Amino acid sequence: MSWKASARHGVREAPAGLALLQDLLNTRASMSYAPDLLGTPDDAQRWLTDALATWSRVVGLPAPVLLLSSTDMRSLRRLRSTFEGVILAGGRKPEPDGALPPADVPVSLVPDADGWVRMVPSGRGTRWLASALWAETLLAQQAGLWSRLKLCHNIDCRAAFFDTSRNNSGVWHDVSTCGNTANLRAFRERKRLMGGSGSQLGGPSVQRPDLH
Repeated sequence: MSWKASARHGVREAPAGLALLQDLLNTRASMSYAPDLLGTPDDAQRWLTDALATWSRVVGLPAPVLLLSSTDMRSLRRLRSTFEGVILAGGRKPEPDGALPPADVPVSLVPDADGWVRMVPSGRGTRWLASALWAETLLAQQAGLWSRLKLCHNIDCRAAFFDTSRNNSGVWHDVSTCGNTANLRAFRERKRLMGGSGSQLGGPSVQRPDLH
């Protein structure tokens, strides 16, 4: 089993520290080939250790050793659901009074030797992880990258992918699988509504893979 959650889906990783958040989202079970990596404390520990080592190497900041207990699992899964909600909120028209709850996490602002201020996660345990994830979210929004982190429109998949299309129009993590599955489902539904006569509808189109 791969402990790099995003690699299981064959998606392009988000740049810099945003890949940590993408990997958390991709721990969720997906169809038949990707079990939930937050299903047990042992699996979650292996995923988290690998993900934090990668994050530390990419952003050049130390990451603490986070040892998970069974009581941390609910917090981890809640974090995952929260960020799914944040991404989905960005893709639809805001509802009145539909603001998301505030992120009650600490961060430190630390100037480096050149005088540049860095946002450094702080806290302990899963609180530190939440701090890192919210910090990366803010940095991605400031850099104009946030809108390109998306969840696959296939509700049975929901893989998180970084959309590299020129006009940021991607909706499937893999057009050749999830996209064509959706087209086939829509075609069958149209055929059913037309009383089973598909002569005027044409078959489902096969889309060429879109690179993400």
